[in-house]
Amino acid sequence: NWHLKENARDHHTSKFRSEELIVRRGQAFIISFNGVEQPEQNLTFIAEIGPKPSKLTKTQATFGISSTVSKESWSAVLQSTSSNSVSISISSPPNAVIGRYKLSVQSPSSGSSSPTSLGTFVLLFNPWSSGDDVFMPNKAECEEYVLEEFGIIYAGNKNRISSFGWNFGQFQDDILNICLAMLDRSLNYRQDSVTDVSHRYDPKYLGRVLSAMVNANDDQGVLLGNWSGNYEGGKSPSSWTGSGEILQKWKKSGFRPVRYGQCWVFAAVLTTVLRCLGIPTRTITNFSSAHDADGNLRVDEFYDASGNNLNRSADSIWNFHVWNESWFSRSDLGPSYNGWQILDATPQEESGGIYQCGPASRHAIKEGDVNLDYDCPFVFAEVNADCMYWNIDLATGKKTLIFSQSTTIGEFMSTKAVGRDDRVDVTNDYKYEEGSRKEREIFKKARKKLGLEDKFDPTAPTQEEIDQKPDISGKFKVAGPLEVGKDLNLILVLANLQSDAKTVHVNMTAWSTVYTRRPVNEIWKDSISVTVSPKEEKQFPIKIPYPEYQQQLTTDNMIQVTALCHVEGGIQVLVQRDISLDNPTIDIQILGEAKVNKEVDVEVIFTNPIDTDVMACVLQVEGNGLLKEILEIK
Repeated sequence: NWHLKENARDHHTSKFRSEELIVRRGQAFIISFNGVEQPEQNLTFIAEIGPKPSKLTKTQATFGISSTVSKESWSAVLQSTSSNSVSISISSPPNAVIGRYKLSVQSPSSGSSSPTSLGTFVLLFNPWSSGDDVFMPNKAECEEYVLEEFGIIYAGNKNRISSFGWNFGQFQDDILNICLAMLDRSLNYRQDSVTDVSHRYDPKYLGRVLSAMVNANDDQGVLLGNWSGNYEGGKSPSSWTGSGEILQKWKKSGFRPVRYGQCWVFAAVLTTVLRCLGIPTRTITNFSSAHDADGNLRVDEFYDASGNNLNRSADSIWNFHVWNESWFSRSDLGPSYNGWQILDATPQEESGGIYQCGPASRHAIKEGDVNLDYDCPFVFAEVNADCMYWNIDLATGKKTLIFSQSTTIGEFMSTKAVGRDDRVDVTNDYKYEEGSRKEREIFKKARKKLGLEDKFDPTAPTQEEIDQKPDISGKFKVAGPLEVGKDLNLILVLANLQSDAKTVHVNMTAWSTVYTRRPVNEIWKDSISVTVSPKEEKQFPIKIPYPEYQQQLTTDNMIQVTALCHVEGGIQVLVQRDISLDNPTIDIQILGEAKVNKEVDVEVIFTNPIDTDVMACVLQVEGNGLLKEILEIK
């Protein structure tokens, strides 16, 4: 008798709804069986895991009945005996390998014959146990970051943060089995299964392996990324509503990569897998996130004379990027680096020859300790890189610096609050205040550790170029609703900062983009020439009608508007705004009273905002404990 109900309650595993025992390490569980005489003298238990269990690799433990629980090793303590049944409490050490174990028992009466198999059980990480690397002292945080199946992910851009719900579903049927299968399909397991399984006691090892397995690059992992704006042959990344469907699909297809993912999908699936295994995990959204491909802590963007983003640099600045933080200690770095660790399953740059990222200690990022494992320089750049905007003369190839910025990368870093549906800003946990002396000191320290301070960089702008001051300033103001189906109304505001009149030739473009700011389709262009009087501010209204952008928009609903201002006798000025358009809302109303274990009717109301019929719509609905499976209503 595995005492499934009592053990699950004591081990915070009741949500798994499993016929198999699922328990957490470093904590006792009860089993009982019949037909044993004098159990304290006679019984030896064997717990083993992996393809070749051995005591040497800590994948096999043999233990008899003892009077006390051992903190260091597996142990069994007699709880009670009656004439026909014996009850035993079994404890695992807090650093035991996690995964599916075989448990068997041997007694002298069976002679030298092989042990009797009792069956299998699954052992998970234990954030409720103080001896565990993933121990989280705050119980409300354990509830949120391990047991909560519903989440909120933040997206949009820094001017307009939007959010959407996500069903992590880590306790859905078969998800635990799929997570364990993921470990057995990793490159590490294929190369050396014995060593791989023996390392599965370590959350930093598993976090790194799983950051590689959630993307399909290198290892036929779960999700294939696609940032083209064209999602034929799969599902558009923005149409997923939960991880369960993705993981089930991966298994049902014979573990062929599921099409398609973008950053929040990779991060959400990794959250599901790590929460399922018992590692406290959350998603973090970084707005204006740098992708520094060449490791120089600088991101370069190039524009032609018309103001088109030439998209010719490997570097980029994403409107937002979503990664994970997982909570565990860092015995390899020292106690000040314990706590939240950054993991990123989105395939951006190779690390150790494959697409994986982390764990990078969040404390190391804040302090500029970019020399520490793993992938700190890349993560540091995501939140701290400097930006350089260049104009390229396409005829001669000559590039001119338009301007540089050191305070715009890494803003409004967001995650869901514990126990509430509110946004929490964690930017100050990643860096000191932008523009402060301390922040610049840390940036210099990081450059120095990467050897960038002493190295001549022929691609870098001169100090003279950086210091040059423009004669005019400009900005785009929004003048109307930002909604799909409505015309887009903006105002270009130009101000003359000098005491003499300036003549300005302005080339404007609007492109639809994906959320990484990669241009996809040109929507609109225009040019004007104006004279701005001394200290004058002038406004130019811009209208892009819905029919003009409707067909060009990607599923990300993002438009980048650019004005490149050529000032006669002065330096060029780049004015830019990234615009996120909201989809029409879906209104959900509950009819009557909602009671536990009783059906309830829910009405979903959608209003078409445009004056044309919309065809072939599908409403997708899912909710843990509310619907058996995903509903798709045509």
